[in-house]
Amino acid sequence: MSKPCSRRSPLLTLLQEHTPGCDVEVGYRDRMLGLLDSSGDPFSRDHFEPGHFTASGFILSPDGGSVLLILHRKLSRWLQPGGHVDPGDVDLFAAACREIHEEVGIGDVSEALAGVFDVDIHPIPARKVEPAHEHFDVRFLVRAQSTEITRNDETHDAAWVGFDQLSQRMSDPDEQRVIRKLRALAAG
Repeated sequence: MSKPCSRRSPLLTLLQEHTPGCDVEVGYRDRMLGLLDSSGDPFSRDHFEPGHFTASGFILSPDGGSVLLILHRKLSRWLQPGGHVDPGDVDLFAAACREIHEEVGIGDVSEALAGVFDVDIHPIPARKVEPAHEHFDVRFLVRAQSTEITRNDETHDAAWVGFDQLSQRMSDPDEQRVIRKLRALAAG
């Protein structure tokens, strides 16, 4: 069995077990389930119709009081680390952990919440060799063992941001949904 097929079943289970926080997220999850059931390799960055899965991680500081955000060089936006699924990634959690390590140098993380933390689908504009498509982002919540970071060339800046400061860096409606989830976890 190829890796793309072996990734489908674990992701299907994760998505079925995920409890969306609102109707928008229910729609995203349902579309992801549809993509999983489609033909082709929905984990390949060359799967453009309608798009492909990506993985990212919201990283809590060791004390749980802040979240690590990166200022993405190409997008000029504060985001959580994440990106495309590579052929060697056994599952989307592994892809998120690899991306975290590549983008901010943090290799020692643990699950802060079992399963999927959030799902999001966002448009990607056409580029030189890629048509417009969507990223079906599966998001995990992890805890770092250290606050030491090392940025790569995709990351213009990185900062540990307190929960009360997140809205100043992340302002679109889907980001606000995530901020509400993070604040609820911090309060609970």
